[in-house]
Amino acid sequence: MLPVAGRLLAVTVAPVAALAVALVSSLSRCSLLEPEDRVVSVLSPYFGTKTRYEDANPGLLPDPEVPRRDPELLEETCTPVQLVALIRHGTRYPTAKQIRKLRQLHGLLQARAPDEGTRAAGGRDLGAALADWPLWYADWMDGQLVEKGRQDMRQLALRLASLFPALFSRENYGRLQLVTSSKHRCVDSGAAFLQGLWQYYHPGLPPPDVSDMECGPPRINDKLMRFFDHCEKFLTQVERNSTALYHVEAFKTGPEMQNILKKVAAVLQVPVNNLNADLIQVAFFTCSFDLAIKGVKSPWCDVFDIDDAKVLEYLNDLKQYWKRGYGYTINSRSSCILFQDIFQHLDKAVEQKQSSQPVSSPVILQFGHAETLLPLLSLMGYFKDKEPLTAYNYKEQMHRKFRSGHIVPYASNLIFVLYHCKNAKTPKEEFQVQMLLNEKVLPLAHSQETVSLYDDLKNHYKDILQSCQISEDCELPKVNTSDEL
Repeated sequence: MLPVAGRLLAVTVAPVAALAVALVSSLSRCSLLEPEDRVVSVLSPYFGTKTRYEDANPGLLPDPEVPRRDPELLEETCTPVQLVALIRHGTRYPTAKQIRKLRQLHGLLQARAPDEGTRAAGGRDLGAALADWPLWYADWMDGQLVEKGRQDMRQLALRLASLFPALFSRENYGRLQLVTSSKHRCVDSGAAFLQGLWQYYHPGLPPPDVSDMECGPPRINDKLMRFFDHCEKFLTQVERNSTALYHVEAFKTGPEMQNILKKVAAVLQVPVNNLNADLIQVAFFTCSFDLAIKGVKSPWCDVFDIDDAKVLEYLNDLKQYWKRGYGYTINSRSSCILFQDIFQHLDKAVEQKQSSQPVSSPVILQFGHAETLLPLLSLMGYFKDKEPLTAYNYKEQMHRKFRSGHIVPYASNLIFVLYHCKNAKTPKEEFQVQMLLNEKVLPLAHSQETVSLYDDLKNHYKDILQSCQISEDCELPKVNTSDEL
């Protein structure tokens, strides 16, 4: 068993009424959309954390109820007895901060002097096209889940239920555990996932009010799903530290970004001094938002080519690396409370099976953020490059493992599946585990095997599981302020 520390977490149960509103709102606006032909862009693989799930997982089949099964998944002799899924929210609107920067850029385009020579020659003035392109984003959107994000969640629910029908059986529905971050996009993602399960159980029937659903509303638990907000060492040394993202700022003023800055200024016919790396990045992300939210390839996509996109992807990855990944130890260490929680669920399921009891929580669904998943994957040793990502080794990192868009696109998911194997030769072999990242079997970081004995997996991560004392790990070093000589 794991140490008692961190076992009992303060869980704030959201008022049923508030979550009911979120679910009813989600349901009232949705139609269970059939997959449509996707609008694609050559830039799509490079949008980092703004990447569409289907661009990071192109093997998805059109029918979510007949999902593609990874051939590495265990079957026949071993039965899945528990699934713990950590799920990033679905596609969302830009944040209010991003919208303000886009509005600033749009204002620059509208105020510029058009190139009469280009127009007289009948050429295309991309700056004019963008100035005329409707700016439909509004401050109220501020990172909220969009209809495409609800569809992401409904279809993920259908695929997981179809892949693991015994775990997602109608009998188990009342025993589902849903935990979510307090952010609306996560609460709404949980509601949309439940709606997808309702469609799986009751095809064609309208879903009931959340208060009438057997599994009840999701529980809000930010200590688990937004652990970074509760870690003072991370907040002080990284989040609020102006020098923590040195490499991000240095890359913005480095030769790769400066070349893009000059090129974009020429294309848009605006003074280069009026632009900066942040505005260039928001223009790039606007291409991604238009694609993801509306399925539209806007003129913003025409501003950049693939070489530009690779540089801008690296800028985004630098931020994720230094703020959420391997850049600082506390980034990943702050997630150990969530890692412990996952293994406490698995431990309990093993104990119940060994005692011939039914598993009380066969499915645990936890809805969070890219900032929830990346630190956890780093803690587990995944996607670690031999050399750190820096402002000065862009070319050397062209084939890096740490590419956030391939790891944590919208609706990304890290899944632990615990199996009970009846014909095991030894008691140790009776319980086995597989992990899936974005519905594909994730080989173990330390062995590259696709399945592990549960005891072996726990033993590999023993030091993390046993040493995690989040109050101590996140405590700032005490400073001696005495005047003693």
